[in-house]
Amino acid sequence: MAIPAMNRCAQTSAESIFCLGDDDAYRRWRDAKLAAYPQSPAQLMVEIRDHNALSSTEQQAILRLCAKTNMALYYCNNEPDDPKAIPRALAHAFDLTHIDKHLCVDDDGITPLQVSAEGQRREYIPYSNRPINWHTDGYYNAPAQRVRGMLLHSGQAAASGGGNALLDPEIAYILLREQDPRHIAALMRDDALTIPANISADGTLIRAARRGPVFTVVDGFLHLRYTIRAKFIEWHTGLEVQAAVACLQNLLNQPSPYIFELLVQRGQGIICNNVLHKRAGFTDNPTQGQVRLMYRARYYNRLPQP
Repeated sequence: MAIPAMNRCAQTSAESIFCLGDDDAYRRWRDAKLAAYPQSPAQLMVEIRDHNALSSTEQQAILRLCAKTNMALYYCNNEPDDPKAIPRALAHAFDLTHIDKHLCVDDDGITPLQVSAEGQRREYIPYSNRPINWHTDGYYNAPAQRVRGMLLHSGQAAASGGGNALLDPEIAYILLREQDPRHIAALMRDDALTIPANISADGTLIRAARRGPVFTVVDGFLHLRYTIRAKFIEWHTGLEVQAAVACLQNLLNQPSPYIFELLVQRGQGIICNNVLHKRAGFTDNPTQGQVRLMYRARYYNRLPQP
């Protein structure tokens, strides 16, 4: 198969992994990636005794998991008075410093995700109890503000529902490339995915339109920019892009041993390199104190290598 010139991208050994012109490098990386890949969320869980003083064992366990799967789960034994203290301490421990100060974010960069009936947040699905389909965070950001690292910490689970599903973007890349390398070429197009401008009801421009690729190699690492949403999104109309999008959606919507499903409980959290994720709808019970509350922080840098 002839590879488009835009994909003859081998510069460094890391970048050559994702280059469609270097099958040998890709196969070596693919085989190592899939070898001993975790089979359940339990294999991603790391217990943290003190969020303010991670042991080298705890820190290395999280870093090794993120190097292997781009994500780790954690559970903190101690519960501070300030629920933001845990994500704040973990971000510091893993050098996640370049905060994404997005719309609706708190001043400290850590945003509470809960049902909101007031202010600007009520206009957006993350601040509701509705399900959120597959996406990576910040897919509407400009390239200079790519969300590469992310923390989600549970302050309280819902009365029912609210489970998450997670998928490593590198696994999505492998599954697509094994189906047809042309899917990767199509989703690396600079005009593959456009998010229209965000304009308020009174005509104020909140955010300009964003056009760009789905798969990008940044500093030798694969970055995925994606949403499965059907509204307020424009895919390139070419047959190659349409076929690639359909294939990816099919992969996300069918059972897979690589998709981890879990219900994040109070004191638990997810630390990751902005993996694909989704959230089920949920029901709160305020009278019983069962009001779902997640704290989210997003960063422009990835977790460091172990």
